[in-house]
Amino acid sequence: MARSLNRAQLIGNLGRDPELRSTPSGKSVCTISVATTESYKNSNGEWQDNTEWHRVILWDRLADVAAQYLKQGSKVFIEGRIKTRSYEQEGITKYTTEIVAINMIMMGSGSGSGSGDSYPSAGNSGSSSNTASESKSTQGNYDQYQVDSNDSEDDDIPF
Repeated sequence: MARSLNRAQLIGNLGRDPELRSTPSGKSVCTISVATTESYKNSNGEWQDNTEWHRVILWDRLADVAAQYLKQGSKVFIEGRIKTRSYEQEGITKYTTEIVAINMIMMGSGSGSGSGDSYPSAGNSGSSSNTASESKSTQGNYDQYQVDSNDSEDDDIPF
C-alpha cells in the first residue's frame, strides 16, 4: 500500500474574530479565517502582494483556546490537514476546502507592542500528561504558545 501525506502549515493573520459553536453532542468547533500573503516581483520589477484566505476549523479544546485568545489581526501558526467537503445550498451543490487544525501556535508580540495580546503560560498543574506545551522564543520579541489538539483530558490549565 502506498503511503501519502496530507499536511498544511500556515503562518498568517486572522481576518475576523473566531466563531465558536457547539455540535449537538456538545463538542466545541471554532472557525477562523487566516490570510497568508506572498510578495514577489512582477515582470516589470515591481513588488506585488498576493493574499490567500484559508478557512480553518478547530475542534474541542483547541477551539476553546482559539475563541478565547485570538481576535481579528492575531498572528497564528496553524498545522493541519486539508479537507474538501460538499454541501447543498438552495438546491445547488457547493464545495469548500478547509484546513482542519491539529496544532496551533499563537504568535503575539512581546512587551511594548501595545497590541493587547496576552497569553497565559501553559502549566502542567500536577497532571502527568502535558496537554499544552509552551515554547518561548526570545528572538524578535515574540512569545509563542503551542496548544496540541490531541489533548482529551481537561485539567486545571488556566486556558
